[in-house]
Amino acid sequence: MTTLEHAALPMTASSRPVIFVRVLQRFFAFARALKNRREIYRLGAMTDIELADIGLTRSDLHIAVRSPLGIDPTARLGSIASAREDAARQVC
Repeated sequence: MTTLEHAALPMTASSRPVIFVRVLQRFFAFARALKNRREIYRLGAMTDIELADIGLTRSDLHIAVRSPLGIDPTARLGSIASAREDAARQVC
């Protein structure tokens, strides 16, 4: 059987639950990304000193919010903060 023949096969009953689970996982990941985006906006209400205490700057928040809608911005903030921490360790 060639690849084209595999693609032409009808969807079996056993593959339907897999597709449903994947769609459900994508939905929950999107919902989590939206929830975390709201949390980023709450971080924006903090003062610059409070943000510095957790290793962030106001520009980090702007960078994270600019990420695409379905992407979790808190993961981006975490990588920014850890990169800044690593850079500070190398200087010392």
